[in-house]
Amino acid sequence: MNYSEITESVVVLTRKTGLFLKSMVGKLHEGMIESKGQMDFVTEVDKKSEKLLLDGLLAIVPESGFLAEEGTYSNKGAVYNWIVDPLDGTTNFIHGVSPFCISIALMENEELVIGVIFDPIQEECFTAWKDGPSLLNGKPIHTSSRSSLSQALVATGFPYTDFTLIDAYMDSLRELMETTHGIRRLGSAAIDLAYIACGRYDAFWEYHLKPWDVAAGTIIIQQAGGKVSDFYGGKDYLFGQTYVATNGLIQEEFLTVLKKFF
Repeated sequence: MNYSEITESVVVLTRKTGLFLKSMVGKLHEGMIESKGQMDFVTEVDKKSEKLLLDGLLAIVPESGFLAEEGTYSNKGAVYNWIVDPLDGTTNFIHGVSPFCISIALMENEELVIGVIFDPIQEECFTAWKDGPSLLNGKPIHTSSRSSLSQALVATGFPYTDFTLIDAYMDSLRELMETTHGIRRLGSAAIDLAYIACGRYDAFWEYHLKPWDVAAGTIIIQQAGGKVSDFYGGKDYLFGQTYVATNGLIQEEFLTVLKKFF
């Protein structure tokens, strides 16, 4: 399989679908929005975006299966499986707030081999593939060179449906507020990870994330020189619902902070 060529095909598909998302900004009405739970929403735009993407991805890799947020297809491939978030940042989108994005990853057996994140408002497309570079609109990117948490700009996502770790989270938030350059919360985990890959942010942590939130960002960060783990330094970050990403240089220092509370 030629990962580079497949990535280019995914980029074309993602940019086309991104134009649809951009065209729908500000056009939602209440009848187009469903609640999956308190503060957890899906729109007709999510569903249409997912169908466009999954139909296109199946054409690119016909033998592939899918793990997708809105469940348009549920088949599992024997070797290749796409992990797709058709609209990461749905709440932002509903309110006409940026950023939101499309996030797509390809797994070959249990290994991430391709990642694509596209922000249609900023027209920024982040890509990576196995043994290749991480790119932003075709140009190489790398994680930051900041080597101390005291120099770091950190990103996070607030709990919104699962509050079981809220006390530990708030304690970690306070400590990191006091010991870093600051904390940002954009409302799209995929964009947060893309920003780590290109050096805008230095670290990220959040719990109760799903594979489609982080899969594409994971390989883009890794190929850009960064590191990812769960809160405990382990490898259960795709399905274990705790996730840490850094530029690599401050990974251990960042985990030391989190281990005080979790």
